[in-house]
Amino acid sequence: MIAAIVDGGALLQVVWVSLACGLGVTAAYAIAIVGGSRAVELRREGHGVEATIFAIVGLVALGAVLAAIVAGIVALSDK
Repeated sequence: MIAAIVDGGALLQVVWVSLACGLGVTAAYAIAIVGGSRAVELRREGHGVEATIFAIVGLVALGAVLAAIVAGIVALSDK
């Protein structure tokens, strides 16, 4: 009876996509934090080029997090 109501394949897809997105966004946010903190630390030590590279990495990761948030809002509003 329940098998006729619940699509197992769709449910499994929701589980693995949610897990992948959750881990991906968490990793991107962690990279953004590390990039920002390392950029500040290296800038204080006088390593301008390395600090700039870490700042760019942090900003790209932050952009990925923001893009994931926007994609989630768009996906929810389309339903």
